[in-house]
Amino acid sequence: MPPPYPPPERDVVVSFRDRGFKYGDAVFDTSRTFHGKLFKLEAHVDRLFRSLRYLRIELGLSRGEVVEITDDVLGRNRHLLGPEEDYWVSQRVSRGADALDGAPATGPTVIVECTPLPLKARARLFRDGITLVIPSVRRTPPDSLSPNAKTDNYLNMIMGDLEVTSHDPAAWALLLDSRGFLSEGMGSNLFVVRDGALFTPKRQQVLPGVSRGVVIELAQKLGIAVAEDDLNPYDAYTADEAFVTSTSLCICPARSLNGAKFGDGTIPGPVTQRLTEAYRELVQCDFVAQHLRHLQ
Repeated sequence: MPPPYPPPERDVVVSFRDRGFKYGDAVFDTSRTFHGKLFKLEAHVDRLFRSLRYLRIELGLSRGEVVEITDDVLGRNRHLLGPEEDYWVSQRVSRGADALDGAPATGPTVIVECTPLPLKARARLFRDGITLVIPSVRRTPPDSLSPNAKTDNYLNMIMGDLEVTSHDPAAWALLLDSRGFLSEGMGSNLFVVRDGALFTPKRQQVLPGVSRGVVIELAQKLGIAVAEDDLNPYDAYTADEAFVTSTSLCICPARSLNGAKFGDGTIPGPVTQRLTEAYRELVQCDFVAQHLRHLQ
C-alpha cells in the first residue's frame, strides 16, 4: 500500500544524493499562521515561484496546487498546536537527486512542512530589543547571486551569524553589502527611523521580505514617509529608532548596533509602536503579547 499522505516526519526520506543536500541547490519559502490561519500565503508562494524560475527548477505544480497542498498540510497538523501557539509553514524544493550515470537530476524533491514558532526563545527580543552587530563577512553581491531569490544556500548569512554569536550569543548579525552599505540579517530586514520617516536598504541588495512589504504599506497608510536607499552605518548610528521585520517576529524593535543604542534607548520607539499596533490590527493577533507571555 502507498504511504499515507502526508507521511509522518519520522517516515520522510530524502536521498543523500539530493542536490539540495549536496550543493544547497534548492529554494524555499515560509509563511506563518496567526491563530492557526496562514497569512499572506499567496505572496510567499509567488516568491517561491520567482526563486524557482531564477534557479531554473521545474516544479511540475501550479501556484494553486502549491497553495492547496500547503493548506492541506496545515489542516492535518493544526490540532498539534498548543494554546496561543502558531506555525512556520514552509515549502522546500530542490532540483532533485543526481542520477548515477551523470544524467540530469531525477526531478524535484518537494517538501511542505510545519514547525512551531520559537516563541519562548524569542520572547525577550520584544522586551529588550534586538542587539545588532556588523560582522566582517559581507553579503553576497547581486552580481554573484541575486539576494532576491530565497535559496537553501544560507552559508553567507550563517558565517556572519557565527562570527557575531561567538562574541555575543544573543546578538543578531547585520551584514554590510560589498560596497559597505547596510543590507540584511538572516531572515530579517532592517528599518531605521529618522525625524519620523522610515528608511530601509534597497530591494536590489536584499531579500525583500513579505513582512517588509507589509510594513511599507502600513507606513504609507499611516502617513509615514518611507524611502528605500543605500544606508551606511552612520545612518543607523544616528537614527532615532530601528526595528527589523521577519515572518515570525513580524516587526520587532532593535536595541543597538555595535553597542550604540538607537535614540534614547526606548523599546519600542514611538514610530515602531505605531507600526506594531497597525500590524497587530491587520493580522488580528497580538503577536507581541504572544511572545511576551513566554517570559513568565
